[in-house]
Amino acid sequence: MKPYSEKNTPSPSEIEKEISSFLSKRFGENVKIISPFTLPKEAMTDMTEKPVKKEEKINFDLKPEELVHYLDQYIIKQDYAKAVLATKICTHFNRIKHLQGQSEKAFEMVGNIKNNVLMVGPTGVGKTYMIKLIAKKIGVPFVKGDATKFSETGYVGGDVEDLVRDLVREANDDIELAQCGIIYIDEIDKIASSRNIVGADVSRTGVQRALLKPMEETDVDLKVPHDPVSMIQEVERFRKTGKREKATVNTKNILFIMSGAFNDLSDIISKRLLNQGIGFGARINKLQDKSDILKHLKSEDLIDFGFESEFVGRLPVRAVFERLTEKDLYDILKNPNNPVMLGKRLDFASYGIELEMEDQLLQKLAAIAYEENTGARGLVSAVESAMLPFETKLPSTKLRKFPATIDIIKAPEKFLQELSDNPGSDSQLAAFEKIVQENKQALMTYLEQNRENWSGKYRFTLTPSRMGSIADYYAGHIIDIEAAVKKIKTYYEEIKNIELRFYKQHDTNIVLEEDAVDYIIAQIVEKDMPMEAIWEKLSHDFEDGAKLLVEKTGKKQTVYQ
Repeated sequence: MKPYSEKNTPSPSEIEKEISSFLSKRFGENVKIISPFTLPKEAMTDMTEKPVKKEEKINFDLKPEELVHYLDQYIIKQDYAKAVLATKICTHFNRIKHLQGQSEKAFEMVGNIKNNVLMVGPTGVGKTYMIKLIAKKIGVPFVKGDATKFSETGYVGGDVEDLVRDLVREANDDIELAQCGIIYIDEIDKIASSRNIVGADVSRTGVQRALLKPMEETDVDLKVPHDPVSMIQEVERFRKTGKREKATVNTKNILFIMSGAFNDLSDIISKRLLNQGIGFGARINKLQDKSDILKHLKSEDLIDFGFESEFVGRLPVRAVFERLTEKDLYDILKNPNNPVMLGKRLDFASYGIELEMEDQLLQKLAAIAYEENTGARGLVSAVESAMLPFETKLPSTKLRKFPATIDIIKAPEKFLQELSDNPGSDSQLAAFEKIVQENKQALMTYLEQNRENWSGKYRFTLTPSRMGSIADYYAGHIIDIEAAVKKIKTYYEEIKNIELRFYKQHDTNIVLEEDAVDYIIAQIVEKDMPMEAIWEKLSHDFEDGAKLLVEKTGKKQTVYQ
């Protein structure tokens, strides 16, 4: 036997080779050695010395003015409410992000007060819609509940803590993310105490008390007897691990937003204002509109309305919404982002029919909706009522372009008869194209008004040509304006990438000037041309010319106007 030395000691790979050879001779190909996967020493050192950086749950950098501008694209009026909500919500989440970036020894404030929000205003003014838009923009978990469906903990009915558990489900069981979510409770005015009830009022005052701790800070247990799913999961986990884990959600950073119509609240405020005006020399302001009266809202008015003082104290931020006028309802219908018109266009598009409504018809629908006194909700019923006869009959016809004019709405039977006698007539097509052009012009005005904000936000200059392409793309697709702007910007970036692709394939630089890019974008939108077809055409048209210029000038750069 040879003495031990590093020179004659076989390496692990040599040992494995010899053993494999022996096993192959002894057992054939039926037995093989499979080497375990090992990491090099350097890699193992890197893994231990460079731990994975924990990802921040809240990646939020919105400023209040940016959020206000975003809301302006979708919601008409309500400037004060937008400013209040945008400011306090941005501050809330920027504060969370700021604290997350501090060390573990960061200062923790005792008695932290959250900016929970109370929204007050008549029905149909956009309260729920505004919160949904904000939650979507921020990208945090969001749940909505109805205050009338809850009762005090321990009684029959829904538990207010169920909303916190629903928030965890919305966050895909990510508890840390759910702890930075938004809980929105509607119809909160319905849980004001009633003076006619004797005994425990578990559906009103009891719910207020049940909300006190979650609105401030408490730990909510995710596993409760009335939730069979969580109990089954706990039993399965206990069967596998033999351990019981207690999962809780802390509500410290969960933002609570409440809303309600508060129909009788204006009378309470009016009474207080009149009492303050009694006496010699007192000035009594005549407040005719209820929305004007609600602007004078104080905590004492909410207490008189039937809320506990502790509950009112946990809603320090109040946003009062204005009642919508007939003009406001018309502006909503004209807004290219409003879900009422986009939804109705989608209804007809599902049958392969393009719908365009003229301006006079929108004014009439706004007047009808205003008479219902239900705010923007009245627009839905007005539009549905006007469009129902055509939505019933037109899918069975060959009509593909429907010009909805006020004359057609007034006499639907006459139009449907003319369509039956002469489908797709020149007059119908002419009427449709006229409305398209009118709506495009209105859209161009809207884009011009918002051009500066969008150009800065997307770092994308909105030239007149690009705005025209945005308007054309919007007309041919059922999307909001922001999505159309993003799409045209995507086209712009893909076209500019053609310069690099051309160089790689033909070894020649080309520069597409802005006018040329705008022209190509217009062609893509107008003719629905795929980007690959654009590339093939440019490559075919300019390859020979580019090579010739390079040969003559010796420069690998060509500018195409």
